Amino acid sequence: MGELHVIDHPLIQHKLTIIRDKRVGTQQFRQVVNEIATLMAYEVTRNMVTEDVVVETPIAKTTQKSLAGKKVAIIPIIRAGLGMVDGFLELIPAAKVGHIGMYRDQKTLKPVEYFVKMPSDIEQRELFVVDPMLATGGSAIMAIDALKKRGAKKIRFVGLVAAPEGVKAVQKAHPDVDIYVAGLDDHLNKDGYIVPGLGDAGDRLFGTK
Repeated sequence: MGELHVIDHPLIQHKLTIIRDKRVGTQQFRQVVNEIATLMAYEVTRNMVTEDVVVETPIAKTTQKSLAGKKVAIIPIIRAGLGMVDGFLELIPAAKVGHIGMYRDQKTLKPVEYFVKMPSDIEQRELFVVDPMLATGGSAIMAIDALKKRGAKKIRFVGLVAAPEGVKAVQKAHPDVDIYVAGLDDHLNKDGYIVPGLGDAGDRLFGTK
């Protein structure tokens, strides 16, 4: 079963509280989401594999640690996932970026895939699927399905807030995928929104309704 990691670092929790506030405008919301993504990137990469390398300092030769492989890709689920990409690239500037486009059918509440563009070597990369909201889990499951269909093997999901229903759905569908979120909220309402949540992350990021 994929593990759920709720990242309770005080800075992350403080910034998450800021963007939950409905009075926060688009510019500040976008900036703080970016900051949270950077802080989360630090945490979710904690167990990446390192290897010994020899470097020469101004004083002496020494054996130190370096990332092994260094092949990472960030996969935002369009649209809202785009708001987390730059935060990850702050820490992992060499990462490739793929895109998965989905929208939610307002009648069925199920996701519909309309766009997938990936680096050619995703089977060799560690993939971070990013989307601020893990609500029903439908979009995350479909995104991970799309990646596995194309050969991906190492996948983690990174979000800001999740509903228990979405976490359970992803764990059931993809038990090999670990989930990282900043907040585990109470439940989904009848419209499929996370409660208390932070509203529609895409609309708040891009100033749309």
